[in-house]
Amino acid sequence: MIIAALAPFPVVLPLGVGALLLGVSKHLPRRGPDVLAILTAAATSVICGLLARSAAETGPITYWFGQWHLLGDQVVGISFVIDLASAGVGALVGFLFAATLVFAWGFFEEVHAHFHVIMLVFMAGMVGFCLTGDLINMFVWFELMSVAGFAATGFALRSSAIAGALNFTIVNTVGAYVFLAGIGLLYGQGGALDMVALGRSVAAHPNDPVMALGFVLIASALLTKAAQLPFQMWLGDAHAVAPSPVSVIFSGAMVSIGLFGLAKLGFRVFGGAPEIVGESRRALLVIGLASAVVGAMLALGQRHIKRLLAFSTISHAGIMLTGLSQMSQDGEAGLLAYLFGHGLVKGAMFMLAGFIAAKCGGIDEITLRGRGRDYWPVGIMMALGGLALAGLPFGPMDEGFKLIEHGAADAGQHWIATVLLVSATLTGAAVLRVAGRIFGGWGELSGDERHGETEEEQEPGHQPAVLLAGPAALLLGLGLIGWDDGGALASRAAAALIALPEQPAPALPGSPGPWIAVLCAVAITGFELARRHLPHWFVALVEAFRVPPTRVLQRMQSGLVTDYVTWLAVGLAVLATAFVFAV
Repeated sequence: MIIAALAPFPVVLPLGVGALLLGVSKHLPRRGPDVLAILTAAATSVICGLLARSAAETGPITYWFGQWHLLGDQVVGISFVIDLASAGVGALVGFLFAATLVFAWGFFEEVHAHFHVIMLVFMAGMVGFCLTGDLINMFVWFELMSVAGFAATGFALRSSAIAGALNFTIVNTVGAYVFLAGIGLLYGQGGALDMVALGRSVAAHPNDPVMALGFVLIASALLTKAAQLPFQMWLGDAHAVAPSPVSVIFSGAMVSIGLFGLAKLGFRVFGGAPEIVGESRRALLVIGLASAVVGAMLALGQRHIKRLLAFSTISHAGIMLTGLSQMSQDGEAGLLAYLFGHGLVKGAMFMLAGFIAAKCGGIDEITLRGRGRDYWPVGIMMALGGLALAGLPFGPMDEGFKLIEHGAADAGQHWIATVLLVSATLTGAAVLRVAGRIFGGWGELSGDERHGETEEEQEPGHQPAVLLAGPAALLLGLGLIGWDDGGALASRAAAALIALPEQPAPALPGSPGPWIAVLCAVAITGFELARRHLPHWFVALVEAFRVPPTRVLQRMQSGLVTDYVTWLAVGLAVLATAFVFAV
């Protein structure tokens, strides 16, 4: 009971401290806002961890705000439904924010506590989104984290930052309108906003095309937040201009939370509609595989390090979406484990990109060749991160991939694992190439990446190197540590998330696939960095297969928000057509 009373604190605490900082920051010591924001994020993570532990021991905790939840047999109140998965993801979000705020110590010297306030509001929106059991409340938290994300992206107030923030704002605002329209359809047909109550209404009318269209609208908004094809265009532009601490949160937490929200929607609201679930499996599998492959190809063709990592995020989110598409305990467990591992590793990678921008004087891989030799420990960390993204069989990412692979094998789709490994290989090779070129001085002759977008960008370099690299080392270390019961814990969390009886965690034997992927990533990196010493005919043959599709994909990233909104509309139309005809 005492632990249950803590349920609102993961959102009340950061919002309250943010409001306090707005009023008193000018009267605090110079580093007071940094310390207070870090402690708030850490406390949020701890509270979510305590809630996760309690939910694992006693079952999901339902907290009704104001104790107002029933009017006859109608649910009229707003609740947090806290299970192991929801609180666990909330704990990860709080931890990433705490590490990011350490990394950002003194990043903005002249703005007092404004940056810290935005980050605390951003965190509150994400945690509330994870914990809520009410659909309209989910939309409110969705919008809160979106508004904070808009402000954080353009915080530097450069023209490029404002342009990237504008693209982010418009695309995600369109997604928000789509989200709200979907809620309106579901409420009109189902007469409820509470997810459990709405799920009962959906189960009573499983073939209702209006319900199906409501699902499509909300799913499209969440896929936009998760940067999945064809809704992903905004992410590269936002990452390229956002301050590095903000990029850590975008890729480490926000993108994955979009997929987590989609999992809650799919199981808790539409789990009783077999036709919608069946079509979801097909549609999300296609989108996930396409995102994994396209994101990986685009990552390999970038020279702007943060843009490269952004496309890598699209690819790895596609891997997670593939797990979600299985609509099974193994698939959801794989999503959750991969979400944790990817959040830690990708957060570390963006911190290292920030280190490069601050200490090496830019963010362009080609122009920075050899400038990082004095920071070789950071180069080792970046290489380890590249190997982890390629599939290094250690840590929660590996556990997640094995669970996704197991779920695909159970469905007779063994080929899926091969496609995902190829995608991971390409993203890992892109990061390894950056490490080799900047910190090793290799790669005198550049490849197709020289045609990628770039710009002159430098971040404040006055922070001590240990504050920039230390949090990255912590995140990377945690992302590579193997969990003895990681698969079992992820399976328990997935069972709670999908509200089905828990099945025993599957045995996950070792596979040579990840090691092969790592070796292939190293081989591709060798080709990229040593092309000057390779036979011309061999380089030309490889480029003939690789360059044309990459150029086409790069041209689609036009930077024009009208194009991005058009692609969003096309994706929405295709999904709506498929689902309406399916029911």
